[in-house]
Amino acid sequence: MTELNHYAGLPIPLAPAITDTKHFYQALDNFTRTFAFRAGDEVLVLADPLLDTRVIDAVHGHAKALGATVRVYMEPSSRVTEIPDAVKPILERASFVVSTWFCSVFDPFCLALRKKGQRWVKITYFRNLDLLHTPQARFPIDLVGEITRATARRYPQGTPFDLHFTDERGSDFRIGFTPEMRDNQLGTNRWRGKMTAEEDGCYVHYLASHGPNLWDHNAVKNDMSVPTRMSGVLYPQWAVGFAQPFKERIGVFFDGEYISQVTGESDDARLLRDMLIGGRMIEGGGCGFNPKAPRHTIYPAGSNAPGALHFGIDLVKPADYIRRTMPDWEEPPIHVDLVTLDATVTAGDQMLIDKGFLCALRDPEVVAMAQHYGDPLELLETTVY
Repeated sequence: MTELNHYAGLPIPLAPAITDTKHFYQALDNFTRTFAFRAGDEVLVLADPLLDTRVIDAVHGHAKALGATVRVYMEPSSRVTEIPDAVKPILERASFVVSTWFCSVFDPFCLALRKKGQRWVKITYFRNLDLLHTPQARFPIDLVGEITRATARRYPQGTPFDLHFTDERGSDFRIGFTPEMRDNQLGTNRWRGKMTAEEDGCYVHYLASHGPNLWDHNAVKNDMSVPTRMSGVLYPQWAVGFAQPFKERIGVFFDGEYISQVTGESDDARLLRDMLIGGRMIEGGGCGFNPKAPRHTIYPAGSNAPGALHFGIDLVKPADYIRRTMPDWEEPPIHVDLVTLDATVTAGDQMLIDKGFLCALRDPEVVAMAQHYGDPLELLETTVY
């Protein structure tokens, strides 16, 4: 009997000539809708030397086509922790900002400008124009918005509740919510599923969708002096800056928002212990919402696949390990993102994530919208690795 040495149980990938053009125009539609420039907009790009200049050119060309003007300001890196004084007058003049800078989300100066109506797009995940040719770039942004809204609908209304994180490694971590915190958290444009920068005062991510976070300081209107009730232990599988998932079960213990203990004997555990003790949680479960984002790609700030979580920790001091390992990282060495890919998360008695699966993917509203774009099962539940 002749032994077969070639197997063909799955279809051969289609030739790029058949697929690439239509895929590109799907992604281009998402791009132009996200960067919702208006005639007369003064657009400011806050850039860094490692940003693909074609990204700037794409933004510039799209803005010019709509009658907007573009200026570019570049800092030596994207690891800007506060808006430099020299930039503030330029930034104040802009009506629309495209930024790679780390401080974009939390700097009080930026927050104040958004309250006045300035629109922002953060491009942490769009540093290379070739990303327009990826499945996540062409996944419908309206569907990402509906997935996000469906998750928000699972938060209990009008009653206190705990956001509870567990997994098979023994994580048992809780964040306490009041009704007011819940309304503050879910009132942001990103939690309302607004994926384009059309709305005055908006802040969106492109490529969609990094976050929004299950908890962050939006819950207390970004008043960092207001403590949030949280406690317990997380056993993360991985962290940005580590080449592979952890082989050891490493425990990260919290006393309120601050890390009090890190357990484990491996080199990874010792590195984390040196970095994390005394660090403060600022992103409690940054969740992915794009079903075509690669699940096991966690650089630069955590996987964006649905149900994948990152926990952002601000450190007491810059970490030498990060400075050595990621000298050109897009974030400063005072921040660490812990990653969990298999968490179960409940909000009160409502399940948000079941062993890494974002439950909203099967909500009727999400499935109904997905039918407009193709097969809901393929669109929503085919994982990209």
